[in-house]
Amino acid sequence: MKRVFKYRFSRRTLYLSAFYILVLALIGLGLHSLYIGGYLSAWFVSLVVALFALMSLSIPRKIVVKKATVEILCLLDMTEIPRMEIASVQRVDPRQMRWVVPLFGGYGFFGYYGYYFDLKTFEKVVVYASEWKNLVEIVDIYEQRYYVSCTQADELVALLQSE
Repeated sequence: MKRVFKYRFSRRTLYLSAFYILVLALIGLGLHSLYIGGYLSAWFVSLVVALFALMSLSIPRKIVVKKATVEILCLLDMTEIPRMEIASVQRVDPRQMRWVVPLFGGYGFFGYYGYYFDLKTFEKVVVYASEWKNLVEIVDIYEQRYYVSCTQADELVALLQSE
């Protein structure tokens, strides 16, 4: 038994991604025109290229539910949660996510991913989402919380709760 849930980017996520790219391109062009041949423009361009490369490798692509594991696949990263270690699975209201802020990860650059901090519970959570709706919370036996977005969230919850 293997079931694949693919991520779909919301319109808001795509607009935020385009906005980030535009702002960084404008800053880069401004620095290039102000400091031609200077170290500042070279440093900024190197930083932006490295940032884009690192962030694009962490963009969530799909959730694969197998008999023994749940795999959250990104372009380069893979998070694997053994199904025997899943304590609870539930849908999450997007209003609950207002108190979750990014610690280290992407916010709107082709998704929301990385380590976030929940200001209500003062806990570190892991987010792999392409939109702030259709969220599913997966809590393992070690009390690590994972938030994933899925257009078929009810099916994912039912599948993970079935065993």
